[in-house]
Amino acid sequence: MFTGIVQAVGQVAALEARGGGARLEVAAPAAVLRGLRQGASIAVNGCCLTILSQRRQAGRTLFAADLTPETLAKTNLGGLARGARVNLEPPLRAGDAISGHWLQGHVEATGVLTGLEAAGEGAESGYWMQVEAPEALRRRLAPKGSLAVEGISLTIAAIRRRRLGFAIIPHTYRATNLRFLRPGSRVNLETDMIARHIEQFLEARK
Repeated sequence: MFTGIVQAVGQVAALEARGGGARLEVAAPAAVLRGLRQGASIAVNGCCLTILSQRRQAGRTLFAADLTPETLAKTNLGGLARGARVNLEPPLRAGDAISGHWLQGHVEATGVLTGLEAAGEGAESGYWMQVEAPEALRRRLAPKGSLAVEGISLTIAAIRRRRLGFAIIPHTYRATNLRFLRPGSRVNLETDMIARHIEQFLEARK
């Protein structure tokens, strides 16, 4: 389980195709990997992955994780270039504060970043971000509801058909990979798990 509070930004060190899947290696701050061993989970751009190994290289700590064909189909991880920045969050531990919202790291689809601009004058004015989401996710979204974008717990400020608007505070912009994204970038999306279960329950009753 995760909460969408990004703990660090890592950097893609390698992405190697393996059969129908791939192996991803990420350079990460040692602090975010503290206490995580082989087999532990970690969220990379909001996608829950299993740590296969860790190693040190040139003063950096790197971890490796396998990407299944399903992961490649549903997330943006397979399209990341070497050097790309990725959001990292270790799993919740008993007693941790839940500052965002409940996330499973089960990315449902990718959206497209269509805009990320300063909301006003000055560095502390924040930003206005727009993302175009797939139509299939529309019924699970609500104004002022939660949505994980790139593993970041965000509040939906506006909905206009498939176009979603978010008010981004300066801290979130600085502490995540948002500052490295450009219009046209694919972003991972995970809707609220309660909304997903309600939708399935209602579909089953039809």
